[in-house]
Amino acid sequence: MFYPMYRIWPLLLLGGFVVPGVRRVGGIDIYTPKEVEAVNGTDVKLKCTFTSTQPVSIQSVTVSWNFRPMNSGSDESVFYYQDVPYPPMLGRFKGHAVWSGDIMKRDVSITLLNVPPTFNGTYICQVRNRPDVHGSNGEIFLRVVNKVSLSEISILAAAIGGSCAVILILLSIFVAVKFYRRKHMEPDTELQPPEHVWKDQTVL
Repeated sequence: MFYPMYRIWPLLLLGGFVVPGVRRVGGIDIYTPKEVEAVNGTDVKLKCTFTSTQPVSIQSVTVSWNFRPMNSGSDESVFYYQDVPYPPMLGRFKGHAVWSGDIMKRDVSITLLNVPPTFNGTYICQVRNRPDVHGSNGEIFLRVVNKVSLSEISILAAAIGGSCAVILILLSIFVAVKFYRRKHMEPDTELQPPEHVWKDQTVL
């Protein structure tokens, strides 16, 4: 059976708007910072929050944190949450990852403890809220930098600076005392008559 084109076009246009809406069960939006910097040996919080088109409960939400090293394309599991937190029991993150989120506040953050340089890389935050399972993941690039410490040059510079400061203080005190003594001795000298005049008066 042949249908005129003027009857088919409305159906195609309607299908273009309706079909995507039917396929999409819902949508999850995830929010993370683009990059985080931490000092070697300190703790750092990886912030991840989400919104969902479905009601949120502790039983409905699952969270997966994964790690992608800078020198490798394979992902490693960092943390998992389903009803309760499941910290890693094996691998580089054992004893280093703890739960810092609150499901009812749409917060699925974790904290990495005592981070070493090997934690440099990308962290992927994945959230699913059944039946809302569609949406992109959040990614955070963690940069671990060296500890801020005084180098030998800094220590030497501080020692020289301190010595100069002490010398300047002592010099200032010396000048002040000398000025003070000179100022108080000048009036006595003016009141005392010259020596030759005093001798002449004695002879008379």
